[in-house]
Amino acid sequence: MTGKTSPAKSVSDRAMRAVMAKNRAAWLDCFAEDALLRDPVGGSPLDPHGKGFRGHAALAQFWDSLVEPAQDVRFVVREEYPSSQATAKVASVAVTLPGGEALSYDGVFVYEVDESERITSLSGYFTPPFPAT
Repeated sequence: MTGKTSPAKSVSDRAMRAVMAKNRAAWLDCFAEDALLRDPVGGSPLDPHGKGFRGHAALAQFWDSLVEPAQDVRFVVREEYPSSQATAKVASVAVTLPGGEALSYDGVFVYEVDESERITSLSGYFTPPFPAT
C-alpha cells in the first residue's frame, strides 16, 4: 500500500477525530447501517452480555451513554497495522468524566470496513478502567 492510505485507516482516523470533536453525526456516518461495535470485546457495564451494539440506533445509544457525557476523549495511536479492509490500532485512550475525574487505558482497536468505506465492525481489546456491574 505504498503511497496510498488504506480505506480502513482513513475511516478509522475519521471516526476517532469525530469522537475527539464530540461530533455524533460525523461518528455515526463512519459506520455501515448494520455495523457491530464491541467496546470492549467481552462486555462491560453497558454491555453485560458482551454481544456488542449493532446498527445505528444501538451505536447512538452507546454514544449517548458514554461519549456524550464525557468532558473530553483523547486517543494517542502508538502503532497501526492497516490492510485495505481492516486496520488494528494500538492506542492509549484518555477520558475526562463529568466532574473532572480522569480515566485512561491502553488497547488494541480493530476496524473492519466494507466496499463503501464504512466501518462494519469495531472491536476494542482492553480492560475497562471501571468496575464491572
